[in-house]
Amino acid sequence: MTIQLHNVAKRYNRDWIFRGVTCDFKSGSHYAITGPNGSGKSTLLQILGGAVTINEGDCTFSINGQAIKPEKIYRHISFCAPYLELIEEFTLSEFLVFHQSFKPFLNPFDIDFIAEAVQLKHAKHKKINEYSSGMKQRVKLAQCIFSDTPAVMLDEPCTNLDAAGIALYNDLIQKYCGNRLVIVSSNDPQEYGFCNESIDIMAYK
Repeated sequence: MTIQLHNVAKRYNRDWIFRGVTCDFKSGSHYAITGPNGSGKSTLLQILGGAVTINEGDCTFSINGQAIKPEKIYRHISFCAPYLELIEEFTLSEFLVFHQSFKPFLNPFDIDFIAEAVQLKHAKHKKINEYSSGMKQRVKLAQCIFSDTPAVMLDEPCTNLDAAGIALYNDLIQKYCGNRLVIVSSNDPQEYGFCNESIDIMAYK
């Protein structure tokens, strides 16, 4: 998958968040979007995920040279962010079944495998509203990383994770995201240390 930005700019009301962003993002490479809190990292990531519109420039999505229609972009991208809500009335098993109904998981992994991979197999029949904040973040990582999509978008992915959770996150990236397009929005090297390219959002102010 390839995402191309050409002179992209975003504003809210009269305030420009960033302008003139020109970058190519390609499968097999891992990118970090860095910058201080409030600098626009999450906004740029949401543009790359097709969730936020731009005010200037062009943003195109393609797979093997074939353009993806805007209404189909969501099928090819999985997203993990602290502000995305889980359906907490579901158990983990119920949530993963529901998620799989509109975005299949990587073959050949099933729900039991995924629950064990994020160290939640013991709690897969417990409602998510009974989970700790760290357990909920593992659920978000599970539905994102194991979705069968060529692109994985991660916004501050280690939020609420302890040292063991951060180690698990990096292990999941290494095992299941090697040939995929991965973009991480973060100012914490623990979250993007594996990335081979970096975009400093402050360069576009």
